[in-house]
Amino acid sequence: MARAPGMRRNRRRNLFGTDGVRGVANLEPMTSEMALKLGRAMACVLREPAPQISGSRRKRLSPLVPRLRQNHARYRRKILIGKDTRLSGYMLETALASGICSMGVDVLLVGPLPTPGVAYLTRSMRADAGVVISASHNPFQDNGIKFFSGEGFKLPDEVEARMEDMISNGESDLHRPTAAEIGKAFRISDAVGRYVVFLKNTFPRDLSLEGLRIVVDCAHGAAYRVAPEVLSELGAEVIPIGVRPDGENINRECGSLHPEAARKALLEHHADLAIALDGDGDRALFVDEQGEVVDGDYILAICAKEMQEKGLLKRDTVVATVMSNLGLDLALQGNKIKVLRTAVGDRYVVEEMMRGGFNLGGEQSGHVIFLDHNTTGDGCLTGLQLLAIMVEKGRPLTELRKAMTKLPQVLLNVGVKEKKDFWRMPAVRQKIAGVEKELGGRGRILVRYSGTEPLARIMLEGENEEKIRQMAHEIAEEIRLRLGSER
Repeated sequence: MARAPGMRRNRRRNLFGTDGVRGVANLEPMTSEMALKLGRAMACVLREPAPQISGSRRKRLSPLVPRLRQNHARYRRKILIGKDTRLSGYMLETALASGICSMGVDVLLVGPLPTPGVAYLTRSMRADAGVVISASHNPFQDNGIKFFSGEGFKLPDEVEARMEDMISNGESDLHRPTAAEIGKAFRISDAVGRYVVFLKNTFPRDLSLEGLRIVVDCAHGAAYRVAPEVLSELGAEVIPIGVRPDGENINRECGSLHPEAARKALLEHHADLAIALDGDGDRALFVDEQGEVVDGDYILAICAKEMQEKGLLKRDTVVATVMSNLGLDLALQGNKIKVLRTAVGDRYVVEEMMRGGFNLGGEQSGHVIFLDHNTTGDGCLTGLQLLAIMVEKGRPLTELRKAMTKLPQVLLNVGVKEKKDFWRMPAVRQKIAGVEKELGGRGRILVRYSGTEPLARIMLEGENEEKIRQMAHEIAEEIRLRLGSER
């Protein structure tokens, strides 16, 4: 099981996963106490003269680190906080704001807003950092906290590790401003409107969505106001579902985790397209007018060919992860478009895009990054880019999706009690090696752990779906025997 291009071993972190800190709300580590500590640590990082990065690594990641400004007696740093619609968001928002203010840094509260909206507003409002309180696609009892730099990029591993150090050694508790030096909190009432205007401006001004009937499933999450408003103002007839959050129904049988809800609405209303967002609005899956689900790999293929045709695809390259279907590579080869692969996680896709000067990348799961427009995956923006192609070419998604043909792919999850190195379990190692040998060069295998959940993930691709499914179950059973949990 060879290490995929772009994968690397990062400095070990116990608190941060691949997408911030995540867990069951009100249990460690996702407690009010930890949120307060994270707020203090983030504010403390802003006071440091430079990130703990050396040499060429510092140069490559300079756009990713927090914006650091010269000390000035009259300048007050500020951190912007947004969240999704989970009940626990109120608890964690208050604790985070308290920790940040206790360090003499101001807080800008924008309320429920998609993750990419927080990234955008962090930049446009010139905040020094941004924070999103969300567990993305996880069930409502979970929550998470992820951080953005002042430029709207997720913090690199080194900065997160530095924050962990501060929390563990008590360094972030040393500075205690008093009196007028304590920070203030401000609520930004027009955050949704600002983000809506930004999204509309990414859609070509000479095009309109008039005449299109679009289903949008907002998963009862952070995009429940934004997505329907944007599509409607651009002229579409919008059929919104998943737009009544109650704090507990986020992602429940809806959104990108359950695109069947959007598919059902599309078929009932004879719509032209359905967009299924996840809880924090940073990814989207689509359903074409015939009811077929279209994932991120198809969107990358469609958009890559369109951007190349217009001379907009930088260096004729798309950045994807090791989970993207081999069919993506095959589809783009004919256009001489190169596919670079990274570890799983949109943060790693973005880092590779920044390093190589690329402007299109994403994941099969629906995170698609248009770096000319925003600094992170953006489900609403992705939908608008796809709709612009549909309108301009006058072609439905059923035709556009022919840009790529998928190889059969099987994905399995196994609940685990611990995340032990697969190579240190002889039976598992031998089973994986045997499958690799049998596949030869006619397929791919990837066995990894989830960065956010206690799961082992198994992915196989090959020419014969029945055969690779059998192989995947054999590997899953070996892992379950040695590490399995009741999950």
